[in-house]
Amino acid sequence: MPSPQSLSEADRRLVAAWAADCAERVLVFFETEAPTDGRPRDAIARTRAFAKGELDTAGEIRRRFVAGRAAQAVNSPSAVAAARAAAQSAGVAHMGAHALGAAAYAAKAAGLAATDQAAAVSDEISWQLEHMNAHVRAALRQLPPLGADSAGPLGPGLLASGILGSTIRRLQSALRQ
Repeated sequence: MPSPQSLSEADRRLVAAWAADCAERVLVFFETEAPTDGRPRDAIARTRAFAKGELDTAGEIRRRFVAGRAAQAVNSPSAVAAARAAAQSAGVAHMGAHALGAAAYAAKAAGLAATDQAAAVSDEISWQLEHMNAHVRAALRQLPPLGADSAGPLGPGLLASGILGSTIRRLQSALRQ
């Protein structure tokens, strides 16, 4: 039985475009530090192509780690988080729950780059919620609450702690309203 964090392929394609939007908003933090490293931008473009049905799931599952390796090429925490946001968006082809990971890393990147971290994170979460259409909201509502299912990115690991966990909890709480 597949994990409830997977979502159907149709739902993964819906949330992929939103995840790419979230990651792209903070891509500047990565590209400022590593302007010639195109891995995160390529991951976002591939995520958008997956969302449009132009790329297949199997091919994207094999490529999903490429952008994450770009995080090792930069030093600033905001650039690292931006690369990880792109990597999480690429992971949506594999599991829909990665969309929330992309949003959480994007909020983290925005916060780390700002003087008022809490305000920047809140602003990013507000933007993310405002840019979800009804179909994306419906798809993301199908995901289990953070920490409730260990078979995927919303399990008790990295996404469940710190700013990442609090961001995902805020997003999931807003989706239930």
